[in-house]
Amino acid sequence: MTEKQKRFADEYLIDLNATRAYKAAYPNVKKDETARVNGSRMLTNANVKSYIDKKIEEIQSDKTADAQEVMEYLTSVMRREKSEFIVVTCKERVSDYDENGKKRIIEKEMPEVVEIPAKLSDANKAAELLGKRYRLYRQSQSLLRASRYQCGSSGHRSSRRSVHPDC
Repeated sequence: MTEKQKRFADEYLIDLNATRAYKAAYPNVKKDETARVNGSRMLTNANVKSYIDKKIEEIQSDKTADAQEVMEYLTSVMRREKSEFIVVTCKERVSDYDENGKKRIIEKEMPEVVEIPAKLSDANKAAELLGKRYRLYRQSQSLLRASRYQCGSSGHRSSRRSVHPDC
């Protein structure tokens, strides 16, 4: 693989834009159409394609969470095992007397980092995402569809009385 092909591949990996990557690797090319055609052709080159695939695999293995890691993280947030850090301002009052004997109060504000458990809204969202993953809401959707079917398949409210609010 040539140095320019390597530069193209590295530039392509930044934003997956072959036209921009080609223009960066070959600065003498000014027309977008030429860069688009040649960039597309460059992506079919076996050496370039192999290099890009190898780099994507490296990036994925180092920086991308796998499904197991995501599920464990969501579970720990849902259980509120994760904590957040917030900055709070603490006030301290000190009173003393000046040289004239007059009392003065000095207030100092000191920022302090405090650890708190994950917010309840975050735990609820994590529970919702886990529920969707494990299709816990599927049964209620099928029950809703079944009750609509019983009320009338035309989609209009039936004249018969029904306990379902959509009927």
